[in-house]
Amino acid sequence: MTTRVLLIDDHELIRQGLARAFERQGEMTVIGQAGSVAEGKAAWAALQPDVVVTDLQLPDGTGLEIIRAIRAESASVGLVMLTMHAGDEHIFAAMEAGASAFVGKDSKASEVVQAAGHAAVSPRNFLCSGLTAAMIRRASEPQPTKLTGRETEVLELLAEGLGTVAIAGKLFMSESTAKTHITRIYEKLGATNRAQALVTAMRTGLLSSVKP
Repeated sequence: MTTRVLLIDDHELIRQGLARAFERQGEMTVIGQAGSVAEGKAAWAALQPDVVVTDLQLPDGTGLEIIRAIRAESASVGLVMLTMHAGDEHIFAAMEAGASAFVGKDSKASEVVQAAGHAAVSPRNFLCSGLTAAMIRRASEPQPTKLTGRETEVLELLAEGLGTVAIAGKLFMSESTAKTHITRIYEKLGATNRAQALVTAMRTGLLSSVKP
């Protein structure tokens, strides 16, 4: 069976070039073209293609809007994101929106056709040549420090200048428990004393300010 494809891009030359590439492939046929989010959604509703290839940046929005809207209606349609913006954030945004594949505009037309073929067969299996590297970069990024709700309360009291005994009384806990919370806060912030902890907390956004 022939795979029916819808192309969405605001540049007609790109659409025509891709259409010719699909025609040469033989097993896919372009049944419609659109140049905006509104046109793309209307074409999808009217034509019900097997695969949608959409640009990221469109005059009235982004291809992510199209992908989310279509994926909300169908789990079986193939959705290919085609973009000149191939940063990690764009890759993850496309994957989270429900795209089947992500292809840079610097790729060959044959790669777009191959991505569309993959999307037709495995619409929920995200394909992107740069995904592995992007995931490695994301994993190597320093993770934000997370404090528990109680630790946040203790930190705020430390910022007010209260000592261990006063914090324990204020939060209705034992002095040893208060010391434990303070120790854990210091460990998480990589600090050895109150001043270092407060400076780090302010720098990382855990404290907006230190009260006098």
